[in-house]
Amino acid sequence: MACEEILKAVFPFLEGIELATCMIVCKQWRDIARDDYFWKCLCSKKWPSICKRSSPPTVTYYNLFQNFHKRPYRRTVLPPKLSFSDLEFYIDIWTEEKIIFSDVVPGPVLQKGIWIPPPGICDVLRFHLEGPEYKMTLPVEPRFTIPLCQTVSVSVLVGRKDTNKVACIIKKSLFDYIDRTAYRALAYDYLDFSSPMCLFVSGVRAWISLLFMDHGNEGALDVFGIEMDFCDAANSEDEVLWLLDMLEWK
Repeated sequence: MACEEILKAVFPFLEGIELATCMIVCKQWRDIARDDYFWKCLCSKKWPSICKRSSPPTVTYYNLFQNFHKRPYRRTVLPPKLSFSDLEFYIDIWTEEKIIFSDVVPGPVLQKGIWIPPPGICDVLRFHLEGPEYKMTLPVEPRFTIPLCQTVSVSVLVGRKDTNKVACIIKKSLFDYIDRTAYRALAYDYLDFSSPMCLFVSGVRAWISLLFMDHGNEGALDVFGIEMDFCDAANSEDEVLWLLDMLEWK
């Protein structure tokens, strides 16, 4: 059997990377491996419906496979137009209708890495705070205690010094979940965007947590810190600033 016939019998069983490697062996292998039949076989495994056409929707099936067979590398996020030094956060926390925490927090104070948690916190909470996810943290001074029998809610607004505008991050949401293993009480709200780029974006949540200590009192929370993050929607300082920049500023 001629070498060309052997190659034509073997090539249909190869994966894309293997077939592409064969193309750099020599000119004969390259000319045979470029036969669009082999690439149509590969495309039919990934997109069988598109191979029902009499001809490929692109110039060749080789081009189709080459362009779409793998996920593109994540593109680098351009530097945001906003910085934490331009921002200040307005955080208010109530028990029932009584205000227990109210502060204007400069943006740089809320940045990751500014605050070292106090000694005595549980290991689960420490691992959470030291994890790679981007979290903004703030010490509560003086600490406050919340009886579990009371309803606790939170409001977070953010102001821009560069435009003198304000946006809402959390609209007086309830801390309706207490994670006793990580010593966090959590509340969240969905973000409102004004950018045309975000017309079809929904379900992006801002999370805020009360961090508390375990002093054996299961009827109350001894709060020593506040944490805010956007989970998978923003995992770096630049991504957080891009997200904030797209809010509905008024």
